[in-house]
Amino acid sequence: MWACLGVFLLWMNSGGYTLDQIEYTPAEFYKTLHLGKMMFVYFEQNVSPTISLFLVELEKSAEALRDYGFLVGKVSCEKELVQEYCTEERYQHTAFLFRGGKEFLSFDLDTVFDVNSIVSEVLFAILREEVKYVHTDADLLSMERAARGKRDIVLGYVRSLGTREHRSLMETAYVYGSKYQFILITGGPVLKQLGVKESSLLSGVWFLHCRVHCGLMTSMTPERCPSTLMRKVPSTLNLYSFLQLMEAPLVSEVYVDPSSVPPPQFPYQLTPQVFLFSRPATQHLDMDVATALAWKLRGLALLLLVHRQSPGVKTPEEYNAAYRLPEKSSEVTYLTLHSLSDLLELFITQEKEVEEEEDEDEEEEDSHFERLDDEIAATVFANRANFLDTDSVARLTSENFHTEVAQSSLTVALFYLKWDAVSMAFLNSFVEVAERLLESEVDDVQMSVVDCGEWTDLCAAQVWTDIPFQPITAFPSVLLFRPQQPAQLYRGMLGSEALHRFIMISRIKSPLLLSTQEEVTSFLQEVPHPELSGYRLDRILGLFRTHPEPGSSVFIEATKSLGGEVLSGLLSDELVEKWTAEHFVDSPAVLVFPSWRTGNHPLILPVSSSVKELLTQVRAALLHPLPELTVENLPSILSQGKALLLLFVGEEEDEIGWRQNQALLEEMRSLLELGGEKMERYQTCWIHLGHTPAGMSVLESYLGTLPPLPALVLTHLTTGDEIYQYPPSTPILASSVLQWLQKVEDGTESSAGLLRGDGRSPAFEFYDFLKVMDMQEPDYIEPKTPSEEGEEEDEEVSVEEHLVAEEITEDVSDISPNLHSEL
Repeated sequence: MWACLGVFLLWMNSGGYTLDQIEYTPAEFYKTLHLGKMMFVYFEQNVSPTISLFLVELEKSAEALRDYGFLVGKVSCEKELVQEYCTEERYQHTAFLFRGGKEFLSFDLDTVFDVNSIVSEVLFAILREEVKYVHTDADLLSMERAARGKRDIVLGYVRSLGTREHRSLMETAYVYGSKYQFILITGGPVLKQLGVKESSLLSGVWFLHCRVHCGLMTSMTPERCPSTLMRKVPSTLNLYSFLQLMEAPLVSEVYVDPSSVPPPQFPYQLTPQVFLFSRPATQHLDMDVATALAWKLRGLALLLLVHRQSPGVKTPEEYNAAYRLPEKSSEVTYLTLHSLSDLLELFITQEKEVEEEEDEDEEEEDSHFERLDDEIAATVFANRANFLDTDSVARLTSENFHTEVAQSSLTVALFYLKWDAVSMAFLNSFVEVAERLLESEVDDVQMSVVDCGEWTDLCAAQVWTDIPFQPITAFPSVLLFRPQQPAQLYRGMLGSEALHRFIMISRIKSPLLLSTQEEVTSFLQEVPHPELSGYRLDRILGLFRTHPEPGSSVFIEATKSLGGEVLSGLLSDELVEKWTAEHFVDSPAVLVFPSWRTGNHPLILPVSSSVKELLTQVRAALLHPLPELTVENLPSILSQGKALLLLFVGEEEDEIGWRQNQALLEEMRSLLELGGEKMERYQTCWIHLGHTPAGMSVLESYLGTLPPLPALVLTHLTTGDEIYQYPPSTPILASSVLQWLQKVEDGTESSAGLLRGDGRSPAFEFYDFLKVMDMQEPDYIEPKTPSEEGEEEDEEVSVEEHLVAEEITEDVSDISPNLHSEL
């Protein structure tokens, strides 16, 4: 992650973006106007300090409105007059919206004072037919009656127009206006009818289920549509998530144990699952109970009804409910409940804990000059007005995916979300690689992007294709597609160099069939493409006398998984005989030529019985016996599953410092030789704090303070989370380190600290596309579920007796567990 951050920040600050040019001459203005395009224009006369601030916000709004088909510009009246708009002083404080070649609406600058107000007011002006503004409850009731059985309603409340919340609602309405009926209110009787005090709420969104059959909610008022409150602040990304969740089935029926039910897929992967069990004798009553609970959990969790009559259900009879949380997708917690209210209280408690943690962190987050979740997000936000040229990449959609992939021998596709900071930062690196491939005339690779916020069915792998792939659940993700072959996931660093190297190696067939000695020599010694001349290349070679020989199919499958990482070759039958005789190697075998190893003396691996075992052996062989720990090789080092014996050395200030560090490394090599098999249980490595400055933070997190350098630390033990520090006052000698390791194994050495489990996270929380980006949390309000309408008293009923659950009158907050962590 450290290297990713460095790459992104360097790219952003190097001028990778170009600013939008929004100034028009009168001739350009009239030409664009006659084309009938929608334009938001300000005619600049005398520029006061207030006007200067507006012009800054106007330029910022250009990119946001361009996504919706609007042009934003200004015309300088001092350079050349536009007769209709530059001659009257009152127009100095007015901006104009043009549509169809005519003036559509004018705005006083007091109402379009920043980006949010400009975008919201312009979209609201265009959507006045799609977004209805109601004042009274009678108006709302009339619209509910008209929508019943036809369309659902999205009811939004904002305290004032032109705010961030208003913009989010208008952006959502622009996309979903044909699917839902949007209604906007700013308070008054409608808010009172919803049971909300106007003074306690800054904004809110309700989803009115007007398409639902009224029989599904027996307790609801026949005239009114059942409603679900959105329990998050109404940002654009939260609204998208909320609307997707409203489309989920109310109750899903399953016939296997909850542990066998897969976790929810995109876009519901961050939503908890609740399971209730049904008996054959009470099946209809169980469904009624599940439906009642599902309405209470609407927007909070997905409810599934497990039918016990199925032979696939083996859950003990003592349990009548279960749940699975998104941060623990592999774990299912089983419960024995006496009332459904117990289950609801469980979610309420968890939400309150999350809310309290967010309140504790709020002050600390605000102290960092109001920057966003992390440095990547802050940099993307700082460059938000800049425009990225994406002409070098193709845009894949559900309609053209099959055709585009079939036309190229290799398609590299980036799946991203526009509102995810890491996605947008990596998009720059992705486009940079695409442009680099074009410049080097690499014409057999198609670089493509998929906006998963727009093409959800494609990202959820619901589009039929000859190349199956798993649903995309992490963003950004890069997949490599080849005709008639399974998709390959890119697991490397999110930087341009790592991605470019991976793509160039992926172009080479894996494995290459080598039939002559010249081909073998070329494979081992030459660079296959000039673009790879600057990279260190690892190679593996398969020796099998006959094809298919036992183990050859395992080798071939393993090379496909290693595609993009290493070069792989397979000797023909004739060459195997000659090679084994000349190099004293018994076949079958796999030869590994690591880039760090000098000469053509390979490491020899036996043939494995499984692809997974061979991949583990190859990756272990490619790893240096005493590697320098970097961000690039950290995953491969940790994947060995060994305890880390980590030497921290400082940056050399002179020749003496360099010699001291070299002497320490030589002592560590002696340790490996002296320890022999005993050292195989440890992964010995070193980290240079001059090459990797972030290692200082790692060392401090291990020990609680920065010790004098060099420092030797033992961590990631398989037996526990303890961290041990080699005595700082003792010289680092091979024999002394062996004695110290023995003391650790014997339990006579005291630990210096503990690993923090999943808490080793960035200083600032990463963006999650289901979390608020930069919005102040409003006061949560009590949701008014349809089953509560008309009821005055709560009724507690046992699950075993299949009665209606106790009504909950407490506030229900949103469950938003933190899913991000670092190694």
